[in-house]
Amino acid sequence: MNDAETAVQVEETYSEPGAWSRLWAIRYARVPILICVLFFVFALGAECYAVYCVKTGTTPVYQVQNPELRNHAPMKGHILGTDYLGRDVLLRAVFATRTAVKVGVVASLISALFGVVLGLLGGYYGGKVDAAVLWIYSTFASIPSLLFILAFALLVSKGFLSPPLEAAFQAFSRAMNTEPGMMAVYLGIGLTGWVPLCRVVRAETLRLRTRPYVTAARALGVTDRGIMLRHILPNLMHLVIVYFTMRFAFAVMTEVIVSYLGLGVKFEPSWGLMISNGQSLFWRGAWWEVAAATGFMFVLVLALNLTGDALRDALDPRHTSGK
Repeated sequence: MNDAETAVQVEETYSEPGAWSRLWAIRYARVPILICVLFFVFALGAECYAVYCVKTGTTPVYQVQNPELRNHAPMKGHILGTDYLGRDVLLRAVFATRTAVKVGVVASLISALFGVVLGLLGGYYGGKVDAAVLWIYSTFASIPSLLFILAFALLVSKGFLSPPLEAAFQAFSRAMNTEPGMMAVYLGIGLTGWVPLCRVVRAETLRLRTRPYVTAARALGVTDRGIMLRHILPNLMHLVIVYFTMRFAFAVMTEVIVSYLGLGVKFEPSWGLMISNGQSLFWRGAWWEVAAATGFMFVLVLALNLTGDALRDALDPRHTSGK
């Protein structure tokens, strides 16, 4: 470590020892955190199982059909009943966690990447760079997010893209072990969701760039890149983490809407697809498929929102420093 790095002290940081202990000390956060971990474990297991089924040519258990038990009410062996093809509703609801978590992670990462990079650049450099960032995020903020996502998914799912783009989407879909329509959902949510984070990061960067430790680092010859990555970005990470959690919940709900409308996942389990398939029978008393999908989504989104609130309280450097 050189003299410049040892001389410059980061004033506030989300990773101060004890932050995660404070998070766990928030009692109302414990159950939501455990629920989120449980959903992530389900999603990881489902993803591994899906890869295994593809490689071995095995029919997944959640796709096994039983014509004799179509739309059967909950019973022994099928705790949440069966759907219109005789498939187990509970298994499909559990394995749909894979779709929800993948969308949440990928879309939130895309949003966070754009928001942090553009916010840092605009806030740190100011001038023309900041003006360009303002113009970009003002343009994206004026686009209706859901309509953009639906239009993007429609272009991909209906084959309206040019051959090079179509080939690129197919390649990415194979790499992600998902359907082309879902790649459009990932990108659509990611490209429309970074504006709020960009605004916050830009504002905080404008404040932090005038702090004494940043001035000292600049005087000692630390590059702009080093200042942004080592001395400004760590003080913004609590904002990024909280934003990621909240955006994750929004991405899950958006995927459900898109799949419900038939523009997202088509062949894999999805809560939106389950609601779409079960709505016609819901009014006839076949409530179990809609209830299962809605219940799983509700629990995950509620847990994510409560976890986000707890993270904001635990990782906010103003709370950490007692300000």
